[in-house]
Amino acid sequence: MATAIVRSDGDGGGKGGKNAAGASAAPSTPGTPEPTFAPVAPPPPQDPRAFISSAEKDKAPLTTGTLFPDAKPALSDRTYQRTATAATTDCASVTQGALGSVLSSNGCRQVLRATYVRDGVAVTVGVAVFDTKAAADKAKAQSAGNIAALSGDGAAAFCHATACRLTANAEGRYAYFTVAGNADNKPVSADDTTALNAGRDISTYAFGRILARGRAAAAAAAASSVTH
Repeated sequence: MATAIVRSDGDGGGKGGKNAAGASAAPSTPGTPEPTFAPVAPPPPQDPRAFISSAEKDKAPLTTGTLFPDAKPALSDRTYQRTATAATTDCASVTQGALGSVLSSNGCRQVLRATYVRDGVAVTVGVAVFDTKAAADKAKAQSAGNIAALSGDGAAAFCHATACRLTANAEGRYAYFTVAGNADNKPVSADDTTALNAGRDISTYAFGRILARGRAAAAAAAASSVTH
């Protein structure tokens, strides 16, 4: 910061012996104006969904490890144990009924699955990956049949030719499906709520993990725009 420098004469103790009253005060030097800067507003936050709506922007690694990282996810005060994961580019091969043709006709690139168990109930979630949001939305709208249950510890075989609970949803370029039922493959009763809640919980978990990809990408883009 610039400052004004002012000379102060002595009080008569100097070599000339002048009286302080007779000394004239030195004029002040005008201060240099401080530079001003226009305020720089941070860039507006980008919509996380914009980064997960197309393959062109959704570039983060996509594996069962990145999509299903939690061994024991907790949802609605209920904790589940992950028992198996799998991924395939043959989307139709991990479906039952008409879902396989729905995924294939809409350009499914791969399906990533994970199974979770809790209190005798098992849930498999399958996340189908497409190039665009439009394709994922269409697959969800046309959904029929179900994702095939993925066997694992505590659920050797479940939802095979028996009554189970199903969900179908989409977010960004991902359509995700759950199949939930008794781990011993007994049919789910009409008044069941345990399998119903389990399917909803794991569907919510999948939604959160998909959206987390978008948030991470949006944060990285914002940080890059600030540093550049």
